[in-house]
Amino acid sequence: MELFREYLVDNREFTSYEDLKANCKFKVPEDFNFAYDVVDRYAQEEPEKRAMVWVDDNGEEKTFTFADISRESKRTAFFLHQQGIKKGDAVMLILRRRYEFWYFTIALHRIGAIVIPATDQLLANDIVYRNNAAEVKMIVSYDNPQIQGEIEASLKESKSVKKIVTVGPEKQGWINFHKEAEGLPAEFLRPFGEDGTTSKDPMLLYFTSGTSGYPKMVMHDFTYPIAHIITAKYWHGVIENGLHLTVAETGWGKAVWGKLYGQWFCGCAVFTYDMNSFRPDKMLQMISKYHVTSFCAPPTVYRYLIRQDLSNGKYDFSTLQRCTTAGEALNPEVYNQFYKQTGLKMYESYGQTETVIVAGNFLDSEVKPGSMGKPSPLYDAHIIDANGKECPAGEVGELTIDISKGKPIGLFAGYYRDITLTANAFDSGVYHTGDTAYMDEDGFIWFVGRKDDIIKSSGYRISPFEVESVLMKHKAVMECAVTGVEDEKRGQAVKATIVLSPGFEASHDLEVELLTFCKSETALYKCPRIIEFVKELPKTISGKIRRVEIREKDKGVEQKNIKQDF
Repeated sequence: MELFREYLVDNREFTSYEDLKANCKFKVPEDFNFAYDVVDRYAQEEPEKRAMVWVDDNGEEKTFTFADISRESKRTAFFLHQQGIKKGDAVMLILRRRYEFWYFTIALHRIGAIVIPATDQLLANDIVYRNNAAEVKMIVSYDNPQIQGEIEASLKESKSVKKIVTVGPEKQGWINFHKEAEGLPAEFLRPFGEDGTTSKDPMLLYFTSGTSGYPKMVMHDFTYPIAHIITAKYWHGVIENGLHLTVAETGWGKAVWGKLYGQWFCGCAVFTYDMNSFRPDKMLQMISKYHVTSFCAPPTVYRYLIRQDLSNGKYDFSTLQRCTTAGEALNPEVYNQFYKQTGLKMYESYGQTETVIVAGNFLDSEVKPGSMGKPSPLYDAHIIDANGKECPAGEVGELTIDISKGKPIGLFAGYYRDITLTANAFDSGVYHTGDTAYMDEDGFIWFVGRKDDIIKSSGYRISPFEVESVLMKHKAVMECAVTGVEDEKRGQAVKATIVLSPGFEASHDLEVELLTFCKSETALYKCPRIIEFVKELPKTISGKIRRVEIREKDKGVEQKNIKQDF
């Protein structure tokens, strides 16, 4: 049973991207709730259907059916209700990839409480800000001394937090979930009336890991999971009774893109690898051993995977049918190397915490390596100039979504408790992504950068991503970030901050070699004038490079230009 079909206006197969874009429409019930209408539905009609395979680095392995998830999430809802959690309350989940994340998320949907996923990289001040901004009532964590210590340190300044819960062993001052939940009835009837949920009620809240300022609170309502049918079926390419792996920690938005909503809608199980640390060889072994059928990871992960020599027969990719990538722009060189070694294409997409897929490579459409693909069937996406006019092919502008006819599903309800930010985001009948891009003559969209990432040098507008893609072709470059620095002659000079691949050492000769390489690969005005080698790049908690941090560090600091004849 592929339950997603019941939510399509026209229940049929789509034969092409053009067909999908023109004809894919959704039915949205007024009281849709993923817990009751998807999880419980499978539990009733196909109780033994596999929902999740979970493994960790300690040798523990569990397989959950939909009957298991339904039962344990009801028990968890009963537990939460006993602890005083009610509709509209905010509960923060810091559970990394622990299977209890699924128990609690579905349980909170049952109650109508607000789920706030968070990463275990947060420090006490980060947690205090989130607690107070969203009036968090409860924090649920796994047994990690570092994060639990930070949570404890945050409590003095977090007046709204009433309970802290651990899914690990007994810990003083903490409620032990498994101990308290054991023996509780696995029953939680669907509430109606004032206690029931409607499709427009708040369901999920993410704190965006923005490039500057305090994180914004992105609020999604109960229709959000339906929009991820597009994600799973038409981009991830999941298959019924298959096994999908998305490499994402549950603390950031990509997790529910690939570890929950769309996959279960389509009757596909999720594979969750709760790894202690990322090891490319171990990840590949897991894909082989458990016969993963579809795989999604950010470009950074693929950069490590292609260095494992995927073509030597060591890994079994016989069941792997489709590979996708998102989270940051894909360098064409990574695509080409992965395809050369595996024969598998990588299908890119673009979206934000505020959206689902805005643009992507859907179905078996043509792939242009480095392009985010074509506009999603969910959204009326356009690239506009500063005056709000549509940009012609090839012209850079802001990527926007037209909402003049109403907000489509999958687009966030607004920034929680911030009327001004919400109004600015939805100004003039469009949602402003804040990202710049251009559309080519074939309708493919190409990412350029955040508005404030664009480099203006000697009258030229330069995309950091374009220069980064050139540098990534060189074997010495593992990661890089391109930024603009103040320059008396040019206004801004192009700087490349580089993390070297294993086996390479920083030197002036290597700087010259990289510059010479760039001059042979792209226009001279785009070539870096300054190169800095670093151990690691500053990143957000979701893994995106913080170019703004590099720019701030470089302010007022004299930069050493590479002495080359330009």
